[in-house]
Amino acid sequence: MRKDYRPYAVKKAWLKFQKFYAHHFLAPQLQALGKGFAFLGPWHVQLFGGPIAIGQYATFIATSDKKVRLSVWPAPKDQGRIIIGDYVLVCPGVRISAAKEIAIEDNCMLANGVYITDSDWHGIYDRVSMGHAEPVRLCKNVWVGDSAIVCKGVTIGENSIIGAGAIVVSSIPANCVAVGNPARVVRQLDPNETFTTRAHWYADPARLAREFMRWEQAVLKGNTFFSWLRHCLFPKHGA
Repeated sequence: MRKDYRPYAVKKAWLKFQKFYAHHFLAPQLQALGKGFAFLGPWHVQLFGGPIAIGQYATFIATSDKKVRLSVWPAPKDQGRIIIGDYVLVCPGVRISAAKEIAIEDNCMLANGVYITDSDWHGIYDRVSMGHAEPVRLCKNVWVGDSAIVCKGVTIGENSIIGAGAIVVSSIPANCVAVGNPARVVRQLDPNETFTTRAHWYADPARLAREFMRWEQAVLKGNTFFSWLRHCLFPKHGA
């Protein structure tokens, strides 16, 4: 798509419908869902098992070819869970699979295709059992890059960045960049620098919403319902 031809009213109605869908179909499956959430493509978010808890102002983006899947293996009471904090960003194709506990703290960002698991899901010799499981924790403001994998027993320290395609099999300290297979620290971050996080972005949610509204109105200005239908049914080359 070269351009969004929808009139603003249509886009606004579409966003409201997505919020309704998330409220109606996803929220009842969750132990908790904080205020200010945004699910883009909520029908492509798949939840299995529980408990799964999601904090405030979380953003989930899912598409038909890159579904987001959160799964908790059925286990004795309170032994399996996924806990997602406030202001977390989850991009298309993310999979989180928990047998014990996966905790993702505030302001974390998970890029396209990230996989996080706390279990091997099969033993080395016993290929029938679920295998060994150890909790996983992403501390505050961790950024996990495209298609990275975070394995069982890993803790990633605050502010750290995991490079695209990395395989994280051991814990990563705070304030560093780790890349490769297996992931190794290649750079230290200055903890005295100011980190701008998603929490700062949402410091004034009402103002942020107004800014988005003004921007969308400007981008979609001049679009009409009938011109949108015309472009949907009879697209033109270069238009």
